[in-house]
Amino acid sequence: MRVRARAAIAGAAALLVSAAVAVSPTLVPAAGAAAGCLVDYRVNAWTGGFTAAIRVTAGDAAVSGWTVTWTYGGDQRVTNGWNATVTQSGAAVTARNAAWNGSLPAGGSTEFGVQGTYAASNAAPTGFTLNGEPCNGAAPTTPPTSAPPTSAPPTSAPPTSAPPTSAPPTSVPPTSAPPTTSPPPTGCGSAAFCDGFESQAGGAPSGAWSVSYPDCQGTGTATVDTSVAHSGTKSVRVNGATGYCNHVFVGTTSGVSGLGAVRFARFWVRHTTALPTQHVTFLAMRDAADGNRDLRMGGQNGALQWNRASDDATLPEQSPAGVALSLPLATNRWTCVEFTVDGAQGRLRTWVDGAEVAGLVADGTPTQDIDRQWLSRANWRPNLTDLRLGWESYGEGADTLWFDDVALSTTRVGC
Repeated sequence: MRVRARAAIAGAAALLVSAAVAVSPTLVPAAGAAAGCLVDYRVNAWTGGFTAAIRVTAGDAAVSGWTVTWTYGGDQRVTNGWNATVTQSGAAVTARNAAWNGSLPAGGSTEFGVQGTYAASNAAPTGFTLNGEPCNGAAPTTPPTSAPPTSAPPTSAPPTSAPPTSAPPTSVPPTSAPPTTSPPPTGCGSAAFCDGFESQAGGAPSGAWSVSYPDCQGTGTATVDTSVAHSGTKSVRVNGATGYCNHVFVGTTSGVSGLGAVRFARFWVRHTTALPTQHVTFLAMRDAADGNRDLRMGGQNGALQWNRASDDATLPEQSPAGVALSLPLATNRWTCVEFTVDGAQGRLRTWVDGAEVAGLVADGTPTQDIDRQWLSRANWRPNLTDLRLGWESYGEGADTLWFDDVALSTTRVGC
């Protein structure tokens, strides 16, 4: 289902558009010409805004290019999109495949995403179509071609015997077609390390976690919080202050050594303040193959980015088109962030709320506005030895943020 964001970067700016979100519609087999197509709309909403991960599944025929449409029930407006070109006219939204994800085999799926705002209503979207044909069980747009029977109805009276008294079976047939591919498991799955901080006694994180203050200790703090949590009753709260000396991180080496060259990570984060224009970091991993300098995830120009401390290379490139291929990190709600780093191949992928972020992919082929600068270093092969969550501000940007449900694995854990 996941695809790499490559080629056709000239259309990157066209990803900025409009739409919104509510609840995921019930999936049922589509009829007629739709031939089983499904559109699954999964939303994460907060007051005034939302993101949505949208999975489109072809029916029993292959698709060589797709256009998905739907209609919002409220006043939602799409402000950003990824892995598709999204436009909006009134309440009607149209998403067209990117250059790299237009071909779907019969029953195959791909996923794209939107971010948007709303003022008065975030009512659920309806009327999903794939290439003009209704999905999720709606009636086909083309009427049947077979003519109705011409023979007269029988004149014999109906039988007088009573219908059987046995009750119908209690099992209810499924109302949705089974997925063609299994989604990543939720929770810990097969993670080598998975921690929701529930075993922490309070105060400073301990056990598998330790607090560090790179460079010098200022006013930044990291504590166990019992008032805010993604699951359970505890999380780690970081009070991130502005300025070089205020860096603070909560780190672990547990489970890292057994992961091998290819590793997957998942964590939930809740920010209070939007990512600033200047560079900040909220995740760092020490790279033993790069002089123990950090591979960092954070933000710049208001959007998520990866940064390499040794040469300050960024992913995506900090051009307008590159930044448009990333996305801001939502505030005042929990966001699921996943990534994988392949140290053997020097590749990297990133997902937010289950949807891959087009600008946060390094696939080994330099692409303008995405990973051309990142891959200018030949043979980048990271060897990551830890995981640290916290806050670094280099010029502006104080933030209070929480982390929870951290997992490290050799396979994708999921949200």
